[in-house]
Amino acid sequence: MAQRFPAGGPSPAPPPGALQPQQRYPGPQQPPGSPMPPRPYPGPNFPARSGFTPPPAGAGGAGGGGAGAVPGRAAPSAYGGGAGGPGARPAAPPPAPHAPHAPHAPHAPPPKRTAEARGATPHKPLYAGEPYAPPAGKRKRRLADKILPQKVRDLVPESQAYMDLLAFERKLDATIMRKRLDIQEALKRPMKQKRKLRIFISNTFYPGQGDKAVPSWELRVEGRLLDDSKNDPNKSCDELQVKRKFSSFFKSLVIELDKDLYGPDTHLVEWHRTLTTQETDGFQVKRPGYKNVQCTILLLLDYQPLQFKLDQRLARLLGVHTQTRPVIVNALWQYVKTHRLQDPHEREYIACDRYLEQIFGAPRVKLAEVPGRLGALLHAPDPIVINHVIAVEPPHDAKQTACYDIDVEVDDTLKTQMNNFLLSTANQQEIQGLDAKIHETVDTINQLKTNREFFLSFSKDPQQFIQKWLVSQSRDLKTMNGGGGNPEEERRGAFYAQAWAGEGVARYMHARLQARRRDLELALHPAPQPFPHLARL
Repeated sequence: MAQRFPAGGPSPAPPPGALQPQQRYPGPQQPPGSPMPPRPYPGPNFPARSGFTPPPAGAGGAGGGGAGAVPGRAAPSAYGGGAGGPGARPAAPPPAPHAPHAPHAPHAPPPKRTAEARGATPHKPLYAGEPYAPPAGKRKRRLADKILPQKVRDLVPESQAYMDLLAFERKLDATIMRKRLDIQEALKRPMKQKRKLRIFISNTFYPGQGDKAVPSWELRVEGRLLDDSKNDPNKSCDELQVKRKFSSFFKSLVIELDKDLYGPDTHLVEWHRTLTTQETDGFQVKRPGYKNVQCTILLLLDYQPLQFKLDQRLARLLGVHTQTRPVIVNALWQYVKTHRLQDPHEREYIACDRYLEQIFGAPRVKLAEVPGRLGALLHAPDPIVINHVIAVEPPHDAKQTACYDIDVEVDDTLKTQMNNFLLSTANQQEIQGLDAKIHETVDTINQLKTNREFFLSFSKDPQQFIQKWLVSQSRDLKTMNGGGGNPEEERRGAFYAQAWAGEGVARYMHARLQARRRDLELALHPAPQPFPHLARL
C-alpha cells in the first residue's frame, strides 16, 4: 500500500498508469510545518502487523521492485523461490519510456524468460504413480534409516528376520571396531619374538702350486634363521619367501687374528653398520699363511629398540641382565611397590633400602631423578664372543665348518598381518554398495507405506478425507506464501485507525504528488532532440 523513497531525493517518475512497487527505504525527513504527526515508534519500517499477506511473485511488481533490486534480475522471495522459481509467474516486461525521453532513458532490459525457457523443473504432485527416487544430493546415512517402521513389521511378520539380522550386524560392527582399536594399541608397542640364528664359520686352506706360490686360507662367516614354518602352519608363503640378510642382525662384527702372526696393524678385521651399509649374506676374510690361526669373532647384535646392560648390583637386585629402558624402569618400580619404599607422606620420594642406597648413593631419591640416576648404571650390551681355530692340516681340499646357534629378536609376523588387516579395503566397496541398496529398499518401503495410508484413508471416508486434505493444503499454502495474519481482524475499520495508517497514507500521497509534478514539468519543458533532421524525415 505505502512506498518509501531515498532520503537523497525523489525517485524518477514512473510512466502514467504504472503501479508503483512497494519499496522499503529510509524515510525522508519531515519538512518544516508538515501536517504529518511524528512517528510514535523508532525504525525506518512499518511495525509488523498480523494478517499481512504479500502478493505472489511476479504480480504487481512485488517480485522485482524491492530495495537493491537490479533491472533484469529477479529478487528472491521469502521462501527462496524467486521470480522465476517453480510455480511463479513471469514478471511483466518494463513499460516503454515516453518518446521525448528516449535519448536520456537507460537501455531497456531484455524480457525475462519463463520457467520453461530457463529449463526449470516444474512442480510434480506427490502421488503421481511414479517410483520413489531419492534426492540428487547425497546425505549421510544413519543406522536409523535402515529400521523398518512398526506398522510395516505388523503388516509383514516375516520382516522380523530382517530386524534380527540388523541387530546382529550392529553387534558385529561393534566387535570389529573394538578389535580394531585393540590392534591399533598393540601396534604401538614393540612386538618381538625370539628365533634361532645359526652361524656357520668355515675355513678353507689353499696350498700354493709351484715354487713361488704362497699358501693362504679363507675364512667365511655366514648364517641364516632356522626355518620353523613346519611347526607354524599359520605362516603364509609370502612370509616364508622374505628372508633377512645375515648382516641385518648385527651392529658390528670384529675378527681378531693372532697378533703374533699378523702384527699389530693387520690382525683386526672390522665391519660397522652405517647409514649407507649394503646388507650381505656373509663375511669373507682371506690371508696368507700355512699355520693354524687362533681367531676371536665378536658379534654385536643390533637391538631394536635399544637394549642396555645393567650394572652388576642392579642386575642382581632386579633380576634383569639386558633389557630395554622401559622394561628396566618398570622392573624398578615393581621392586619399589613390592617393598613399599614409596614415602607415604611425600609420594614423590623413594625411601631407599640398604640395597638401593648402595646403588644410588642416597637414602632418599626423588622419582623424577630416577631416570637420570639410571643413566649411569646402564651400559652397552656385551658382544657375542666366538673362539675359532683356522686349521690348515690335511686334507687341504676339505672345507671345515663349525655351527653356533644364538637367540635373536625379530618382528613378530603377526604384526604384519595386523597391519594388513587395518589397511585392507578389499571388501569396503562391496559393503558400501550393499548398504546403499538396503537404504534404497527401506526408503521405497517407507514411501509405499505412506501411499498405502493415503489411499486407505481415502477409501474409508472419501468426503471427510477430501475435506481434511483441502484444509491441510490451504494451511500449507498460506504458510509458504508468508501469510500469518488474521482476516477477521483486518476486515474491521479499527484495524486501520492505528498510528501507522496515517503515516502510510501521507507518504503514499506525497509520493503520488511528486510523481505528478514531475510529469507536468516534463510536459511544459520537453527535452531537445539530439537529431532534429531525423524528426523532419
